[in-house]
Amino acid sequence: MNIGKLTASQLEEIIFKNIKKKRKEFLNTPGIGDDCAAIDLGDKICYISSDPITGAVNKIGKLAVNITCNDLATTGTEPLGIMVTILAPPTTTTDDLKKIIIDMETECQLLNIDILGGHTEITDAVNKIIVSVTGIGFGTKEHYERKNKVDIDDLILLTKGVAIEGTAIIAYEKEVELTSVLTKDELNFAKSMMDMTSVVKEGLLSKKLNKGMHDVTEGGILGALWEISELTKLGVTVFSNKLNIHSVSSKICNFYNIDPLKLISSGSMIIIVSPKNKKNLMEILNSHKIPTVEIGRFTPNLEDKFIIDLEGNKDIILEPLSDELYKVI
Repeated sequence: MNIGKLTASQLEEIIFKNIKKKRKEFLNTPGIGDDCAAIDLGDKICYISSDPITGAVNKIGKLAVNITCNDLATTGTEPLGIMVTILAPPTTTTDDLKKIIIDMETECQLLNIDILGGHTEITDAVNKIIVSVTGIGFGTKEHYERKNKVDIDDLILLTKGVAIEGTAIIAYEKEVELTSVLTKDELNFAKSMMDMTSVVKEGLLSKKLNKGMHDVTEGGILGALWEISELTKLGVTVFSNKLNIHSVSSKICNFYNIDPLKLISSGSMIIIVSPKNKKNLMEILNSHKIPTVEIGRFTPNLEDKFIIDLEGNKDIILEPLSDELYKVI
């Protein structure tokens, strides 16, 4: 099997077909593009999400916190706490573990969340440190019940750009190699993109005006667009010239011959909005220094998933396979 998360087809065949919903307290079932479990607590909804970090070594504490809290943010819910599991090989030092925990706690302080507990183990079952985080947040029943159905011609917004997380990971992991193509300032900027990997702020700011949100992770922006198309059962048309790719990301991707549109990008949030609410929401986000652009819209036919260039040429957005990151690290 390919490195990286299972494809949507594999998830459907191996995982989803073999698990059944048994408890009425759980409002949703696992599905493509829906990353949080929702639990009915009466007047409140408890949201839970879980994610590992496997594709990075540097800054894994920071990333582990952010990718899980990002999933919670797609529901418009403020993350409250996390449970942490760390599996580390015998070569790990106490300083290695201490740095991860300090990085996690620093990020938790920025997000105002608590580390609630978990498990830490040294094991020869892994050859590098694996960090897995489960996050929890609470929303109102009213907010859950008023979720709007996505309609044809609803708009797709994107915050910050694409290839954010992948750029930062590669800059850290391949710093020596990249000195041949990046200046010192460019390399430092690429590494600083790690500080852009949270989408909690935009998730909370968009809570009242969005019709759905999805953070961009493995498979990059094209993978995320394919997933929201499958989730909403609508087609999507997106314009490539609207997808902001920083020049540093382009240089790194060109050097390694990888596609930035298929590169992991925690820090980018897809926000679905009705045409009537677009201006208001974009003004809110941009006023909070979260660059946001309209990149496309929804169309009637689920099979029509297109990205269009300036010349009007259409490429089909296909089911995401292994992330481009794994071609490099």
